[in-house]
Amino acid sequence: MPGYDIKHESIAVAGVDNLTIRSLSDRQQFADPLGDAERMGISSAFWPLFGLPWPSGTHLAARLAVRPVLPDERILEIGCGLALASLVAHRRGADITASDCHPLANAFLQENLRLNALPPMKYRHGRWRAESPAGMPDLPIDVTAWALPLTGMFDLIIGSDLLYERDADATLAAFIAVHSTPAAEIWIVDPNRGNRAAFSRQMAAGGFGLREENLDRPALLDVPAYKGRLLVYQRQP
Repeated sequence: MPGYDIKHESIAVAGVDNLTIRSLSDRQQFADPLGDAERMGISSAFWPLFGLPWPSGTHLAARLAVRPVLPDERILEIGCGLALASLVAHRRGADITASDCHPLANAFLQENLRLNALPPMKYRHGRWRAESPAGMPDLPIDVTAWALPLTGMFDLIIGSDLLYERDADATLAAFIAVHSTPAAEIWIVDPNRGNRAAFSRQMAAGGFGLREENLDRPALLDVPAYKGRLLVYQRQP
């Protein structure tokens, strides 16, 4: 037994066929028998978040569903969780790499590829915070057991709901800068988190301009209301 409960559901994304997604059953799930997640700085409260579908991720997936697939373009999803946007782009033929730091993200992705009869997709271990939690020994972690480390540069970097923690050291902005080509676009769907303004200042310090799009939507039938923004960053000439 894996130590956590799962469920399967059909998730609708505007513009494409529904996806069958294996996810954790709820936010109460937790299983870290070897302490890998703890050494990565992932607490028991944050542990299940990777394995749940989130409204911002659905909005990001809907954007990828209608965006033209460009030849020779490399796309990276960071903090992918269940990688709904990556699955949509992959199904449409885009060259996309999903990445996350959670020890189980790759295993869930592989199962969701199988459930949707999709061919193999690139996944990499991508982490922008390097510190161990207070009181934890700085023990080596064999991340290659979960995935190859992330390398290279990308033309489009996407993510959803990444700004839920204060990032005083600008590690996310620095991570993006390292992996973005000079002309890259960065798409972040953010549900109006309080750290948005600070992140935009950090991106501006790295030479990235910003345009925003309001994504607010009222509740419709069984679809709850959503408040958030699409943040699009690009290096200024």
